[in-house]
Amino acid sequence: MADARAIEQEIHARAAHAVPIDRQLEAILMIADEPQSLVSLGAAVGAPVPAVRQAIERLVADFDGVDGTIRRGFELREVGGGWRFYVRQDLDDVVEQFVEAERPSRLSQAALETLAVVAYKQPITRSQIASIRAVNVDGVVRTLVARGLIEESFTDAETGAINYVTSDLLLQQLGINSLDELPLISPLLDDGAAGFEQNEGIPDGRA
Repeated sequence: MADARAIEQEIHARAAHAVPIDRQLEAILMIADEPQSLVSLGAAVGAPVPAVRQAIERLVADFDGVDGTIRRGFELREVGGGWRFYVRQDLDDVVEQFVEAERPSRLSQAALETLAVVAYKQPITRSQIASIRAVNVDGVVRTLVARGLIEESFTDAETGAINYVTSDLLLQQLGINSLDELPLISPLLDDGAAGFEQNEGIPDGRA
């Protein structure tokens, strides 16, 4: 059984290496929610960092329309020591119109709970939100970003994780001037702390 598993793994490994490294990296970056470092990308495709760097440079040139290729509506950008796909700035209006037309009028319960976590614990990463809610929040976070209720604040230089904060639009929707006007969360919790421990230096658990 062990020999059969080893053979199967070797077959998969050979099949992966048969695919050009550029295409492997493109596929990984297409589904990545956080900027990916050259080291992490190299580990994912089993290639040395210099080879990954060269492949990334080729992808950037390809997407930017260099050497006669078609300039794409997205770009591969380095942010916080990692690489990630972004919509080109000159197409922001088009994407915003699409999102406005497609988004539902009401937020789901999952979105409301995630929004509350961000509001009271910001700045906060996607993994930290998932830890508090004990569920995967990737889709919900994308929805809240698309609706303009939360936004990317900064990228952690060490981990590459994006930190999210609430937006001015949320304040407008809630009819308040600042987050200081949010109600205290502790009286609403059974033990006054679960999932919303007081942030250091921030009274009453408000961020």
